[in-house]
Amino acid sequence: MTAEPLLQVRRLSKLYDIRQGLFSRLVGHVRAVDDVSFDIGTSEVLGLAGESGSGKTTIGRSVLRLVEPTSGSIRFEGKEVTAFDRPQLRDFRRSAQIVFQDPYASIDPTMSVGDAIAEPLRVQGLASRSEIPDRVEKLLTDVALPADFARRRPSDLSGGQRQRVVIARALAVGPRFIVADEPVSALDVSIQAQIISLLEDLKSRLGLAMLFISHDLAVMEYLSDRIAVVYLGKLMEIGPSRDVVATPKHPYTEALISAVPDPSSRRKRIILKGDVPSPVSPPSGCVFRTRCPYALPDCAAAVPATREVRPGHFKACIRDDIL
Repeated sequence: MTAEPLLQVRRLSKLYDIRQGLFSRLVGHVRAVDDVSFDIGTSEVLGLAGESGSGKTTIGRSVLRLVEPTSGSIRFEGKEVTAFDRPQLRDFRRSAQIVFQDPYASIDPTMSVGDAIAEPLRVQGLASRSEIPDRVEKLLTDVALPADFARRRPSDLSGGQRQRVVIARALAVGPRFIVADEPVSALDVSIQAQIISLLEDLKSRLGLAMLFISHDLAVMEYLSDRIAVVYLGKLMEIGPSRDVVATPKHPYTEALISAVPDPSSRRKRIILKGDVPSPVSPPSGCVFRTRCPYALPDCAAAVPATREVRPGHFKACIRDDIL
């Protein structure tokens, strides 16, 4: 019998109202996330890839209810997150945390590093005053920082060190699941590898599950067990990381992978034509069809179903004669 996933997301959608005029008249909606479904198992990392504006961050924040979903189901450890009241949501956030993109905006500059890490322990009532210094020291050790960093200010730290503090702060409440929202994109390339290695170590050592959001498929392949690809709020493809990167089954994934610098690759560079359509009025049928090099007239007729093309590997595309 297969164990129930830690996180189950079904038909998740998020619409933002567009209002105009003196009386804020509703004139339309922005479809940031549209009918997205996926699972994340215990200790599994699911990579979420796509261009800027594809809905990745909205998906991550909706899962944690930092953004309220418009519709859909989010189940964590078998419990429906969308039905949680405030006390239940508070308890949920002991198990599910987020690491934001910008380490400079994620820490209060007036706090010491130790106070920033200790704050969630105090808020959640997870440690007494006498226990906090030892807990902070342990958390700093977990992210490979010296104990004396507790006395420093965020302004004394490099970007990579700040992101380690942000990760330590997220770990303070003992989560089982973390949304890592572009956690290395604001860092120098040489530091990115260190943070990715740290996240991989934490996954192995602490058994953390993760939704790892990035536009960098090379990084994602290294860290993630599976990869999901989104475009204009829709799920295009999902499958095992090696399969998705080595043999993509959706034209959009193929285009993203062709853009990854790799001198040893013989892949043809695919340049997508045109701009990403407006999420206010997305194309009919397949939302990618207006930029797809393989589009057919039928692609405009209906939204393609997400179907299994090999064991555990799914795509939303009507064509079988490509890739």
